[in-house]
Amino acid sequence: MNPIRTLARAVALATLASVASFAVQAADVPIGSEALESHVTTQVTAIDLANRQVTVKGPNDKQDVTFQLTEKAKALPNLKVGDQVDIYVTRAVAYVLNTEVGGAPKATEESGTIRATAANPNPGGEAFRQVRVTSQIKKIDLDKHEVSLLPPEGKLQVVKVENPDLQARMKNLKVGQTVDAIYTEVLRIETSR
Repeated sequence: MNPIRTLARAVALATLASVASFAVQAADVPIGSEALESHVTTQVTAIDLANRQVTVKGPNDKQDVTFQLTEKAKALPNLKVGDQVDIYVTRAVAYVLNTEVGGAPKATEESGTIRATAANPNPGGEAFRQVRVTSQIKKIDLDKHEVSLLPPEGKLQVVKVENPDLQARMKNLKVGQTVDAIYTEVLRIETSR
């Protein structure tokens, strides 16, 4: 399998896999997760190498869209007008409860890229970004099925728990525990002639 596709799947599913494998960390309890994938195929209509801009056909062939590329797009000179461009986007979010009391609100971010190689010189590549936002439980209202969370930005947020299974598990929550919201995005671009 293509190593770029392997990484994309690994990063996009890492969140879901880590939530599912709470035997590794018994203190983390999965609350829920969701993933969404989309794919767009388009065609290159113009290339401005000097300004590092690529124009592709827009949605429904209406208005073309121009992308500004950075110096990291090393294989840009290999791109030609008429090349097909496939854009894949995967977004995932998972929620994990940390059963230990005393965690602090915080946010962390990781990102990375993979570009064309000698074995695959076609312009394209992948980028991923994962953001983990940790919020602390400040109040639990079992009657209203609400949990008040303090995120890193400091403004208390009230979350209504609508899922009956999660409502039943609310009695096990404790003030001071933390909830991680883990957002993962993977962008993969492939080109072909």
